[in-house]
Amino acid sequence: MKITLIQPLMRMRPMDTTLKTRMAPSLGLYTVASVVRNGNDLTFFNENVEEIDYEMPTDIVGITVTVDTLPRAIEIARRYRSRGIPVVAGGIQITGCPESARGHFDALSIGFAEGTWPDIISDLTKGELRPEYRCVSLPPEKIVGPAYDLMDTGKYLYVNVVSTSRGCPFKCSFCYNSCANIRDSYVNRPVADVVNEIKFLNRRHIMFIDDNFIGNPAWTREFLETIRPLGLKWQAAVSANVADIPGMLDLMRDTGCTSLFIGLESLSQESIDSSSKYQNSISKYERLVAEIHRHGIMVNASFVFGLDGDTPETFRHTIDWIVRNKIETVTSHILTPYPGTRQYREMRDSGRITSDDQTLYTTSEVVFNPAGMTPDQLRQGYLQVYREVYSLRNIFRRMPSANRSAYLMFNLFYRKFGRLTESICRFIGYNRVGCAVEYLTRLGHPLAATSARDSSRQSAEADCGVNAESMGGVEQTLRREMGIIRDI
Repeated sequence: MKITLIQPLMRMRPMDTTLKTRMAPSLGLYTVASVVRNGNDLTFFNENVEEIDYEMPTDIVGITVTVDTLPRAIEIARRYRSRGIPVVAGGIQITGCPESARGHFDALSIGFAEGTWPDIISDLTKGELRPEYRCVSLPPEKIVGPAYDLMDTGKYLYVNVVSTSRGCPFKCSFCYNSCANIRDSYVNRPVADVVNEIKFLNRRHIMFIDDNFIGNPAWTREFLETIRPLGLKWQAAVSANVADIPGMLDLMRDTGCTSLFIGLESLSQESIDSSSKYQNSISKYERLVAEIHRHGIMVNASFVFGLDGDTPETFRHTIDWIVRNKIETVTSHILTPYPGTRQYREMRDSGRITSDDQTLYTTSEVVFNPAGMTPDQLRQGYLQVYREVYSLRNIFRRMPSANRSAYLMFNLFYRKFGRLTESICRFIGYNRVGCAVEYLTRLGHPLAATSARDSSRQSAEADCGVNAESMGGVEQTLRREMGIIRDI
């Protein structure tokens, strides 16, 4: 059977470049691929990277859907269905709010692909495809990993992304984990399965992309002790209670953690409470950041603006706090009521949602009436945060004492001068630049000793399949640009 798997075109936010869409492939699609690969012929299209070849023969199409790509997914499905080709939609939007997609696709995959796609293929073979397939819980041993061997590594900065769990034990009101089909789905994968994936990738730099890497602290401890001998450098997303778990930050540091993404969301306890984010206490934020920094780990803080306790003064207060506490990287969002979440239901019932155009649900547009400011104040304040946090002045004011190479790589080459990096990637290749970044950040500092540089270069060659000459060329390009920036 010929199966086509598609990731639709996403809408870029004002601060985004193609680096965002080229960061890593969709693990969701490649998990489906693992489930259905035996005996079938698979084709992948990521519309953010390439055009869809609608003329390529196929027996069935699967599309992964987020809220902002749903309208585009419907357009894609319409073209295939007009030719009699069945289309299945899955992904976070379909699982969180299946009613938003009913009638637009031949079938919906709600929940875990491992429990839906085998039946989808079986029923299609018999000519008995049903409108919906549902699997909202799964034992750990049934979870499969992505088909890494089928990924076209040249299209992305990184393919060394790994998921150790599904879901999250917390149920914040604005998050998909508050949706009925998701809130009880939290599960950790078997430690051995995850370790085997890391070994297969054969890369020393790993990005764990779980909703909450410490959702089950006992599992996290066992996993970290298991990977300790691998000598990895890794990053993950954790909840704000990480410093309250005895010994966790010590173990993270000792096993190679370089950065933690944390949803701080707001500096207003009223705003935190309005989102049911009970694991967050703003009175502990500065201690939390100080403890993470004391362990030599960077902080990627996420903020959500437009919560009910926010006012026009929130933005200036947040910027000053970020700079004062030397938060290394910042990810900001405008509160967006994702369909299916508790936040959406509450806003819908109170008449606060102002737009049903889901292409605007990117977390960079205002689609509701904020309680403490006007929509325009919210939008302009959100843009102000990015503009000021990533100004050259504040980049250097936030400079950490450790991990400076990694810090500068993100702040300068991803955020401040992302267009420049985008051009470099187009010229020499996204994956090659990603490997060069790994190589430089492993050195710890651009002026590392020659022996360390040579060792890291050999590792990069082995990881990425590039020779010393080409790696040196990328290195020289990036170093030259860093030298120019240091002179500004």
